[in-house]
Amino acid sequence: MAAEDPRDERAQLRQRVQQAPHDFIAWVMLSDAELDHGDAEAGQRAAERALNLRPRHPEALARLGRSHWLSGRHVQAAQTLSEAAAQAPQHPGIALWLGHALEDAGEAEAAAQAYEHAYRLVPDEPMFAAHLLNWRRKLCDWRELDALSAQVRRAVRAGNGVVEPFAFLSEDASADEQLACARQRAQALASVIRPLPPASRASVDAPLRLGFLSNGFGAHPTGLLTVAFFEALKVQDAGAAHLFALTPDDGSPIRQRLKAATQLHDLSGQPHARIAQAIRDQRIDVLYDLRGWGGGGTPEVLAMRPAPVQVNWLAYPGTSGAPWIDYVLADRFALPATLAPAYSEAVAWLPGAFQPSDTRRAVDTPPSREACGLPAVGVVYACFNNSYKMNPRSMTRMLRVLAGVEGSVLWLLSGPGLADDRLRAAARAHGVDPARLVFMRKQPHADYLARYRHADLFLDTHPYNAHTTASDALWAGCPVLTCPGTTFAARVAGSLNHHLGLDDMNVADDDAFVATAIRLGHDAAARTALRTRLQNARADAPLFDMPRFAEGFADIARRMADRHRAGLPPAPLD
Repeated sequence: MAAEDPRDERAQLRQRVQQAPHDFIAWVMLSDAELDHGDAEAGQRAAERALNLRPRHPEALARLGRSHWLSGRHVQAAQTLSEAAAQAPQHPGIALWLGHALEDAGEAEAAAQAYEHAYRLVPDEPMFAAHLLNWRRKLCDWRELDALSAQVRRAVRAGNGVVEPFAFLSEDASADEQLACARQRAQALASVIRPLPPASRASVDAPLRLGFLSNGFGAHPTGLLTVAFFEALKVQDAGAAHLFALTPDDGSPIRQRLKAATQLHDLSGQPHARIAQAIRDQRIDVLYDLRGWGGGGTPEVLAMRPAPVQVNWLAYPGTSGAPWIDYVLADRFALPATLAPAYSEAVAWLPGAFQPSDTRRAVDTPPSREACGLPAVGVVYACFNNSYKMNPRSMTRMLRVLAGVEGSVLWLLSGPGLADDRLRAAARAHGVDPARLVFMRKQPHADYLARYRHADLFLDTHPYNAHTTASDALWAGCPVLTCPGTTFAARVAGSLNHHLGLDDMNVADDDAFVATAIRLGHDAAARTALRTRLQNARADAPLFDMPRFAEGFADIARRMADRHRAGLPPAPLD
């Protein structure tokens, strides 16, 4: 069926299957429509009705697999989609969904094969090229990387390809290109989302009600960054803070602290429309999207306009490109005024850094160097960024540092699949003994944080910086060396250094990065002095002052709400 208004498609399909319950195609299309609206249960029911009509049909199996995936049953999703792909090996969409399911089921290399198969079937489709490019970055598989990146960037510039903006942040693209990418994604979503009716405007003297939407309210980078801020906000009584959690309670201490500091609403597994209505029911004045275009978010909810003022903050370091997002919350270093024209939102600049931090994190004593796989002596350079940030440029300059400091090692976070082996091969190709790369498996946060005590210097990546990881390193007393770029994602570590008064750790280019790291590697006294400066800054600088951060945050929030209550449009705020 081709409905005249695509926003009415789901209702028309429901009517169609009632009138013609034996219409296999209608059940498949209804399953798609339900899944697109975030209703996994309804999508599963429709797929199962289709399978009753045509057992083991690949199109129906694919929708059933998608419903499992949306419900978090990733292994079951991979099994179902594998069966569908075996029956329809020339179907690129099924191959793509299979890649997503295998990725989340922990089958990293098999996911890469599925993405590659999808791309080979439609090599001119930018979306498929982008998925392959993104997953190859995660696996540190740099084959065809430049060609794939060029293809995706050409499509974005030409406006003929909808690719995921979060993955696009890993490309060495300009802020204008990032805006074009985000706008294309937002326009595609806006064409199929019907907003809620406008909310009544609150009176100018009504109490302020703030909302925060995220899939990270628990033992997740978002929860780790924000929990102390929410605690400070509660102490200041700056307005009611409502957290709208897209994931269930993980039982973590972070989740319990968040629940104690805010009014937390568990909306996990709910359809998009129900989430939007739950936010509207709380009469939120300013709603902060703490996920943006990142995985696990619900941009569909924001597109429904559940709150009168909506803000892009923290988790997605770029412009939303979306007409339903009014402001982006930033600081003057991460998003200087020269970048503002490349943002669809009005920029609201906080007085300090844009990133909060948990100042209750304890940095315990780590296991011995030997227990961590480190040599007993020698300089330890660290980079615990995710593997997709470890691109050829970043890795090359790190290996140049190792080559310049005898006996040093590079401590990395272990990546998915064969990523570690590929990085060892890259070291060998640069003439560096692969044994000088030490990999750390993911650890509980407290154990991971303690390990920074063994690290002498954190070497950052480009064009996607360390963000939460940089905050962790600095809090644990490990200095961060970075080379700030020209986009938000490339300037976050620099922002943290800047707000600690450590601007000398923000260097101009790769040569300066390598020279600085080598100089520090050869000078133990300089490393000690740097750590002392960091320790003093941690105590005195505003970066880790959460009451001060909460005060500035609340002031900006009130001004956003006041403008709307006065009938004024969004405008830059300082």
